[in-house]
Amino acid sequence: MAGGEQDMLSTEIVNKGVIESSGPDAGALTFSVRVRRRLPDFLQSVNLKYVKLGYHYLITHGIYIATVPVLLVLVFGAEVGSLSSSREEIWSKFWNSTSAAHARYDLATVVGFFVVLVFTMSVYLMSRPRSVYLVDFACFKPDDDLKVSKERFLDVARKSGKFDEASIGFQKRILQASGIGDETYIPKAIMSGENCTTMKEGRAEASMVMFGALDELFEKTKIKPKDVGVLVVNCSIFNPTPSLSAMIINHYKMRGNILSFNLGGMGCSAGIIALDLARDMLQANPHNYAVVVSTEMVGYNWYNGKERSMLIPNCFFRMGCSALLLSNRRRDHRRAKYRLEHIVRTHKGADDRCFRSVYQEEDGERFKGLRVSKDLMEIGGDALKTNITTLGPLVLPFSEQLQFFATLVQRHLFGGGGGSNSSTTATANKPYIPDYKLAFEHFCVHAASKAILDELQKNLELSEKNMEASRMTLYRFGNTSSSSIWYELAFLEAKGSVKRGDRVWQLAFGSGFKCNSAVWRSMRTVRKPSTNNPWL
Repeated sequence: MAGGEQDMLSTEIVNKGVIESSGPDAGALTFSVRVRRRLPDFLQSVNLKYVKLGYHYLITHGIYIATVPVLLVLVFGAEVGSLSSSREEIWSKFWNSTSAAHARYDLATVVGFFVVLVFTMSVYLMSRPRSVYLVDFACFKPDDDLKVSKERFLDVARKSGKFDEASIGFQKRILQASGIGDETYIPKAIMSGENCTTMKEGRAEASMVMFGALDELFEKTKIKPKDVGVLVVNCSIFNPTPSLSAMIINHYKMRGNILSFNLGGMGCSAGIIALDLARDMLQANPHNYAVVVSTEMVGYNWYNGKERSMLIPNCFFRMGCSALLLSNRRRDHRRAKYRLEHIVRTHKGADDRCFRSVYQEEDGERFKGLRVSKDLMEIGGDALKTNITTLGPLVLPFSEQLQFFATLVQRHLFGGGGGSNSSTTATANKPYIPDYKLAFEHFCVHAASKAILDELQKNLELSEKNMEASRMTLYRFGNTSSSSIWYELAFLEAKGSVKRGDRVWQLAFGSGFKCNSAVWRSMRTVRKPSTNNPWL
């Protein structure tokens, strides 16, 4: 096997100390070695075109702030210099008839300068994008009668009669290594063994989770549904007609001119895509509120076949829903929890392998489900490398960017040496890898699976504290798809960890293949909630 291919694999000892009961090795202790594909060490290589893209975003929005003050200082200094240095000499120009014309000329110049200054600042302030605030958010917590332990989950699958023992055993192994606990939630239709992939059951589950989250959101924010001007709903698998956004408008009797959008088929990263769309709508519609609802229908996505790559989503996905209230009203600055700083989106769909890494289709027996590629870890690592490389220039401290730029120049001027010292030269000229822990106080990484979180922690060099919100969300609620990053933020708030000025990085990835980031800044210290938090 080639060395590059070996680097993409990791080994793990399983079934250690098992005593063989039969065969030539009967009575002997044995163990098994599991070989699996892992995330690439993407921090050891940097694609420079994505670094340039990040700096392009930064310069596009910062060039005015950087140049206008300099020009104003130069012009103002020249004009002041044209006047006398002392106040007495300036006043003498106004009262001396021999210098009256010159004084009037200087006065007109100064007045004209201030008119241009006021006009320039007005244009800048009017053209500057409005700040988008997160007033508050809510995460749906299902009733306790929908809780399912790992053992009960396997019993439900066995009693349904739709899985053979090999499929049951495979799901058991997946659950044991998943990082999921015994208090996650699934719909009643799955527990009862009924056909849960019908439109009726899909609508029932959608109504439960969406209206539950929205009721809590409106109660917390004291906003009337008719005050909402923009509504964005994302759900990947279940997309009925009328749409989910229409179901919400009908249920809450929202106003007739509301701008509503329904995003489907966009995977677990769709929550940030919906957030990006809501932000754009708020920029185009000032003095408005926007609501973003992110969810997934577990029952409608249930797979009843025997293909192992399609059984994996059954083991991980659980019920969940989040609802956010966004505002671009300046008066909401005081009561808002967070201000949206950046959104960076990465899409690898042009590559066929990435496009088919998570693919909905029918198996050989015509059962519909999601097929998960064995190369998903590698594909996700490549998308993540692109995303964080683009995000870096927007969020990293200047010292980190300076070190990165210095090593970049060094590689360009002195790199590329050959001969016997080529390996030493390559190591010495390796690009400086910035420390993203200096850019963020809190991390909300999509809780997809334990294996993915382990690899992300290793490659990003994050601490256990950095990963605590993601791991606890996976354990307590499972993979709730696009809403998982909000359960993680709710966990941080429940612990009282979010302080004024803290920066939060939400990172999500999903089918397509997509990797998206959202960066928030806390507007105030978030006190430990007494009610309406799923972690209480």
